[in-house]
Order: sequence, then structure tokens, then C-alpha cells
Amino acid sequence: MSASTKRSSQDARLEAVFGTPVGELYAQAAAGVAPPAVSRALELRSFLALTEEQVARVRDRVYAAMAPEVDMNELSAAQLRWDSQWMDAALSARGEYLTALGELFTSMPAAGSTAHRPAKLDQPGLAAHPVPRPAPAALPAQSATRGR
Repeated sequence: MSASTKRSSQDARLEAVFGTPVGELYAQAAAGVAPPAVSRALELRSFLALTEEQVARVRDRVYAAMAPEVDMNELSAAQLRWDSQWMDAALSARGEYLTALGELFTSMPAAGSTAHRPAKLDQPGLAAHPVPRPAPAALPAQSATRGR
């Protein structure tokens, strides 16, 4: 299953920010007509969806191992330590992806803003004839050094 078809915890937020269902956003990106912010958000969303799937798998594995019907003689502290490390890594990655998505959303221009237009610079144009500059005066230390 592709990451683009997996659900993520941020799908509703993406749809609210871009005003389009996630599936359509992926179609725009595949057609090459999506703005750069959409492409970046979808890339992060794909990573997030995969990471959230990892979190769910480890959670389910731990729940299954700790189920009341499981014989206590089958419990493995080593396996639970492994699962704890995997869960720590997956939750850490999930947090980083959520942070990156949040930063992307806050850095995007507001809908209907003029931030996507090139800024006008209030700088005077270059003069057709450069203004001559006076030659720099020689420093006394330089002329004394040359005489030695």
C-alpha cells in the first residue's frame, strides 16, 4: 500500500489548509501542477503516515504480548525492551514530522495574500555614467615601507 493512500493524523488539517482532499492534492503533485508548498507538505505527510503505521504496529504488538490470556511464561523482557526502543524511535520521528508540518503551515503565506508576487524594490536605478571617485591617498606607513 502506498503512503499516499494511508491515513495520517494530519489529513484533515492538510485538507483545511489547502482546501482540497488529500487524494486530489496527490493527483496535482503527480501531474506537476501542485505549488511547492503542497509538494513539500505531501512529502512530510507521507513520512508521517508511514511512521504512524509503525507506531500502531508496535503498540498492537505490545498489547498482544501483554493480553490477559497470554501465558506469563511466554513474556520476554528482551522483546519488550526492543519494542520500547522501536516505539521511542517511531514516536520521535512522528514528533519531528509534526513539527516540520507545523512550521511549513506557519511559514506559508495566507490565502489570498500577495506574498507570492515579486516584491517591488525601492532602489534607484543605476546611473548611465558612473560617478568618478577620488583616488585613495597613500598612507604614510606605506610610503615609508617602500623607501627602505
